[in-house]
Amino acid sequence: MGMTMTQKILAAHAGLPTVKAGQLIEVSLDLVLGNDITTPVAIKAFEEMGISEVFNRDKIAIVPDHFTPNKDIKSAEQCQMIRKFSKAKGIVNYFEVGEMGIEHGLIPEKGLVVPGDVAIGADSHTCTYGALGAFSTGVGSTDMAAGMATGKAWFKVPTAIKFNLHGALKGWTSGKDVILYIIGLIGVDGALYKSMEFCGEGIASLTMDDRFAMTNMAIEAGAKNGIFPVDQQTIAYVENYAKATRPYTVFEADDDAVYEQIIDIHLDDITSVVAFPHLPENTRNIEAVGDVAIDQVVIGSCTNGRIQDLREAAAIFKGRKVAKGVRAIVFPVTQRVYLEALREGLIETFILANVVVSTPTCGPCLGGHMGILAKGERALATTNRNFVGRMGHPESEVYLASPAVAAATAVKGKITNPVELVKDNETRLYETVGGRI
Repeated sequence: MGMTMTQKILAAHAGLPTVKAGQLIEVSLDLVLGNDITTPVAIKAFEEMGISEVFNRDKIAIVPDHFTPNKDIKSAEQCQMIRKFSKAKGIVNYFEVGEMGIEHGLIPEKGLVVPGDVAIGADSHTCTYGALGAFSTGVGSTDMAAGMATGKAWFKVPTAIKFNLHGALKGWTSGKDVILYIIGLIGVDGALYKSMEFCGEGIASLTMDDRFAMTNMAIEAGAKNGIFPVDQQTIAYVENYAKATRPYTVFEADDDAVYEQIIDIHLDDITSVVAFPHLPENTRNIEAVGDVAIDQVVIGSCTNGRIQDLREAAAIFKGRKVAKGVRAIVFPVTQRVYLEALREGLIETFILANVVVSTPTCGPCLGGHMGILAKGERALATTNRNFVGRMGHPESEVYLASPAVAAATAVKGKITNPVELVKDNETRLYETVGGRI
């Protein structure tokens, strides 16, 4: 019996010739990740173990990104705690404010995860790195502590759903629309503790930024992980953009691999998708949204704050203004992306459109700071969750969509199909800055 891509990676890291779904295994870890919320809890658990040193100073990454720059005394003390721990243990990959970014944008960018790796992180969206052909998944802080101490983790080998992607995306659609479409199709528990494996010729039309957005939200379907096969785009990202310095291994699913389900997705048929409150599965095609006024638009986060996302938004904002009474905020995912956007003139476009541009932070996505919603307010966000109270008051509402929909919405003051705003010359503008149209 053949193995899926995920199963092959886990088998290799467990030192086993084969594994099968449901099997309990212990695997070696290539990366253990934490942030300013989860790492303090992990540090306390680590200290309770009575262990003085981490298993490998190069294979642990700690990124203060959720409540940073520090929003209050408590967040400052949390960051102080992880800063002191990182210094005391000699952790190489501690990223201070100014050199950091939102963790799931920063880690791939720094080349800290490469194809074939096993990575765990005390944050549910650690599944993002599956875009690189790695197995990555979120864990609790106690598991992070055990990983820092031993370099090992226990897993139950997941079953898998195979998503065959056909055709190519069109118009102003992106990977965010694809993953929202899929979550709307299978539900928030449709892939519970399963691997979402994306395959098919349609992958060629997806940029790395598209793929990161899709694997990032695998957890929103309940998945253990999401994963893409390694192709030339992946290799170019790892070798040229991230400049990874260590070797990597490309794993491929066996032809006779067993999948619980095989789902065909025709990319040509997908239009912009919006998830209504209060679950990511509550999706509607943009044509069926209706008249929904918005108070705040957020473009950024670990899902959609990459350079393609900012280019896409800027192409719509260029020559336009945010609607009166609407607040629009852009969060580049990392300092590097911020600088790229600055050099390309995107930041100037945002500011001229009356958009606020923030330093990289997770703040608004989790209702932490930098964009809290008041009672009765509605936000359209490129983030990944729209649960009750996710971005502020429990009686506020969050709608999820792509950067293109978000920018068009900010301009019109209500959820808007970006196709309604663009003209042929603007489509060509988007082409010149790296779009697919």
